[in-house]
Amino acid sequence: MNKRTSDKSGQPAEGAHTDFRGEMSYGDYLVLDQLLSTQRPRSGNHNELLFIIQHQTTELWMKLVLHELRAAKAQLQRGELQPAFKMLARVSRIMAQLIQAWDVLSTLTPSEYLAFRESLGHSSGFQSHQYRLIEFTLGNKNSTMLEPHAHRPDIHAELAATLTAPSLYDEAIRLLARRGFAVDPRAVQRDWSQPYAADPTVEAAWTAVYRDTAQYWDLYELAEEFVDLEDCFRQWRFRHVTTVERVIGFKRGTGGTSGVAYLRKLLEIRLFPELWDLRTGL
Repeated sequence: MNKRTSDKSGQPAEGAHTDFRGEMSYGDYLVLDQLLSTQRPRSGNHNELLFIIQHQTTELWMKLVLHELRAAKAQLQRGELQPAFKMLARVSRIMAQLIQAWDVLSTLTPSEYLAFRESLGHSSGFQSHQYRLIEFTLGNKNSTMLEPHAHRPDIHAELAATLTAPSLYDEAIRLLARRGFAVDPRAVQRDWSQPYAADPTVEAAWTAVYRDTAQYWDLYELAEEFVDLEDCFRQWRFRHVTTVERVIGFKRGTGGTSGVAYLRKLLEIRLFPELWDLRTGL
C-alpha cells in the first residue's frame, strides 16, 4: 500500500483518495485500533514495551508460518509439489525475519530487563502454543509439551491433533513411498505422536534422488527446501540462546526451565535427519 498522500508542499498527492467517510481505510482494513491497543505493559517501565512488541510480532509471524506449513503439507498429500515449494521458501524468508528480530531484543540490557521481569510472573515463550504447533508440524513431537495448555481445552485439542497427525516430513516420506522408493512400511505408517527416528531406507531413497537429480528434480527441490528451512530454524534457535544468555545469563527462565541450558539442548534436535546424513555418503 502507498501511504504517501502529500507532496513536499503539503498538498495531497495527485490522485490520492482522502475522504473515507463511509469507506474502508488502511486502519480499518488492518483493524489497527484493536491491534495497537493490545500492548499493555504491567510495570510502567520504559523498556517493557519493546519486550511485548518483540513477542507479539513473533507470534504474528508464527501464525503465517503455520498457515504456509499447513498448506504445504496439504500439497504434499496431493503430490502437488510446485505450490509447496513457494510456501516453504516463504517460511524460510519469515524465519530470516525472526532471526534478525533478535538484534532488536538484544538491545535490552540485563539491568533493563530485571527492572520489569517480575511483571511477567510465570509467563514464558516456552508456553507459546504456536511455536509448539510449528515444532509438531515439522516433526519434533513431545506429548509433555501439551501440559502447559491443559487450562485451555481449545488450544490443547489443536495441539493434540497436530501431535497425532503426520508431520510435514512424514508426508514427504510417504510421498517417496508412493513414488516407488523402497521405504520401510514402518516409516510410512507409524505412531505419529512419537518423535521420528532416522531410517536407513529413507536415507537410501533421498540418496537416490540426489544421485539422479535430472530424473527426480521435483523431489530434489523439495529436499533442498527442507534443508533451507531447517537451516533457518537452527539459526533462529541459536540466536534465541545467545540473546537469552546476553540478557539473563544462566538464570532460570520465567517459565521454570533451566534457561540457556534448556535452549542449548534444542540446538541438537534434527528435523530432517536423512537429508543431512546423506551428504557424507554422496
